[in-house]
Amino acid sequence: MNYIGAADARQVDVVVIGAGQAGLSAAYHLRRTGLEPERDFVVLDHAPRPGGAWQFRWPSLTYGRVHGMHALPGMELAGADGSRPSSEVIGEYFAAYEVTFGLRVHRPVHVTAVREGEGGRLLVESSEGTYATRALISATGTWDRPFWPRYPGQETFRGRQLHTAQYPGPEEFAGLRVVVVGGGASGTQHLLEIAPYAASTTWVTRREPVFREGPFGAEQGRAAVALVEDRVRQGLPPHSVVSVTGLPVNDAIRQGLADGVLDRQPMFARITPDGVAWADGREVRADVILWATGFRPVVDHLAPLRLRESGGGIRLDGTLVVRDPRIHLVGYGPSASTIGANRAGRAAVTRVRQLLEPVPAPV
Repeated sequence: MNYIGAADARQVDVVVIGAGQAGLSAAYHLRRTGLEPERDFVVLDHAPRPGGAWQFRWPSLTYGRVHGMHALPGMELAGADGSRPSSEVIGEYFAAYEVTFGLRVHRPVHVTAVREGEGGRLLVESSEGTYATRALISATGTWDRPFWPRYPGQETFRGRQLHTAQYPGPEEFAGLRVVVVGGGASGTQHLLEIAPYAASTTWVTRREPVFREGPFGAEQGRAAVALVEDRVRQGLPPHSVVSVTGLPVNDAIRQGLADGVLDRQPMFARITPDGVAWADGREVRADVILWATGFRPVVDHLAPLRLRESGGGIRLDGTLVVRDPRIHLVGYGPSASTIGANRAGRAAVTRVRQLLEPVPAPV
């Protein structure tokens, strides 16, 4: 094994990468177990301000429309104005949380790589220098890796193509012909918002969307999470929890179905200079293609450690990386939800403390 020396690296017990829901949860639990920020652990976040990925959400996604936001451990989010943008409400909440618990997040700090170091430590290379750590909690989420599918003719399209990560709100599509690609929550939200402004909308999905009526209780939630957990346990790339729960039906969805806005079309075969075309010869002209096609986990910084399995994913036991028990992934796969991120942060810290303070074998 090739070890990399870093005599000038700052030594800490734990590095947390990312200060979204999962990263802040982990930092909170590290502090609760007696570790001190700056002395024992550091939290590195590449975003310009508190709020995790929420700070980048489009202005029309108000807090009242957020699906399933769960409070961070130890501090409720109470009395929030549902008409304000979620980016503002949650950004302010995360900022207050960091101050309340003295988490002292370093930002903006860009982590470029994690490598093997000396003495059993990992070297975390970042824009503010190198850290030599005994354990790593990676909470980097997915927002910075939007997934863009590739289709024949894509480069010939004369209109505009953008991803959910760049969605500016519905007003910018006024008078335009818009194709929305994607059957998840973002795709349906974009479509319902854009339809009153656009000249026309076309909804295209790879699979038939599944709408879920009725309550979604704890038992159904556990079953959905179990499906995603099974994939990461096998070392396969994770699917989102939402992908196995279906789309909850609310009044807006019902109205969209009744109005014909949510009239799903199968995936087109190719993109033309003026729109999209299907294998049967049908074409739709478009000014904009909006790709609501989701995100992939941000784990490239871990590439030097070669953690991926042959199936393409990183195999986990809970949050622990099976190939390297010094590393935990939180907000990954089954914990990529706000409540899942909270639980993952706590679970990761429990096992990190066991790593840092091993129980002596009985004599």
